This record gives sequence, C-alpha cells and structure tokens, in this order.
Amino acid sequence: MAAPRPLSRFWEWGKNIVCVGRNYADHVKEMQSAVLSEPVLFLKPSTAYVPEGSAILMPAYTRNLHHELELGVVMGRRGCAVPEAAAMDYVAGYALCLDMTARDVQDECKKKGLPWTLAKSFTASCPVSAFVPKEKIPDPHNLKLWLKVNGELRQEGETASMIFSIPYIISYVSKIMTLEEGDIILTGTPKGVGPVKENDEIQAGIHGVVSMRFKVEKPEY
Repeated sequence: MAAPRPLSRFWEWGKNIVCVGRNYADHVKEMQSAVLSEPVLFLKPSTAYVPEGSAILMPAYTRNLHHELELGVVMGRRGCAVPEAAAMDYVAGYALCLDMTARDVQDECKKKGLPWTLAKSFTASCPVSAFVPKEKIPDPHNLKLWLKVNGELRQEGETASMIFSIPYIISYVSKIMTLEEGDIILTGTPKGVGPVKENDEIQAGIHGVVSMRFKVEKPEY
C-alpha cells in the first residue's frame, strides 16, 4: 500500500494550483481592469510551490516582479461539478499564498491577447504558508490578510471583500475541471500589489492564524 499523503504537506504531492484573478474590487481598480461577471482563471504548475525555508526565485526575463497576497483553499477530496451549497464539505483547510507575477511580462501578454503563463507560472512563483486545518478558520470570509516587504506594510485586505465567494469559486472551477485532494485554489488578491527585488524579504500573514517569511533571490541558472 502507498503511504498516506498528509494534507499538512499538500505542496509535496498536490497536483493543481488553480488561481482566480480579479476577485477584489479595489485590486481590479488599481490594475485599471474591469469587474467581470465570472471569475478569471489561470493555472500554475506544481513546481511553482515554495514552502517556507526556500526562496522565491526571480525569473531572468522580468524586471518587475510583483507580490500578490492570497488566501489559498486546499481541497480535501475529489470533486466534479460540486454544488455551491455543498462546496465547503470538500475543503480540508487553507494556506496563505503569494501569486508572484512578472508584471512587465503580463502587461505584454495582455497587449497581445496572449495567455499569462510566462507571467504567472514560472518555477517558485507560489510561496505557501503552513497548512491551516479548516477547523481553525470557522469563517474564511472573515479574515484579515497582510504583507510587508522589508518591514514596510504593502498589502492589507479582508476576505469579506471578495467578489466571488469561496463556495461559488469551488463550484465554478469544479464544473470546468475536476478538483482532486491536495489541489489548491488561490482566491485573488486585495489592493497594494507591488514590486520586489533581489534580497528583499517578504513577510505575510493571516491575522491571528498564520504567518510566513520569504527571501527573493535570482536563480543560479
């Protein structure tokens, strides 16, 4: 028999990282984008995961790497076309995540009508905190998120401000792609996204729940 896969280390074996864009109105506004009637989705590979203790790697092809602070929802079981009313039954827990974004590359992709893969899906583009069991967060829509760069507060937001709720997102995504145990959904970022450079230190947290710390480095390749 295969050894059980602990959800506490979902980043070691989870397959899919599904990301939601434009889910906070204040971030939509700062990006000069439009609020849409359905979520914007994109994917990251499992090699994007960065657990605490490892470094965020800045791709050589960007000159403008941005942090985007997000609540991640970790799936506890397989789900396909999950009804919104039952969606939270599929949640195992949560993690704080960063959607590291090559903003200059994304801007070019947008201009050309191209996918965001180069801007969002590079190695080490998804730093994650320790796993937080669902029982420790009774209401995921009542959390305060924060992020600092070199001790300076950059992002602060409340999950109550999400445009699309977590049950809606789970249901919506699972009607497009089957979600599996260990998958994570990043639920969007509040305002305050901004640049980081080599040797910067990012600290982030869910107030009263979990915090994490990462260094930004250039890869050796």
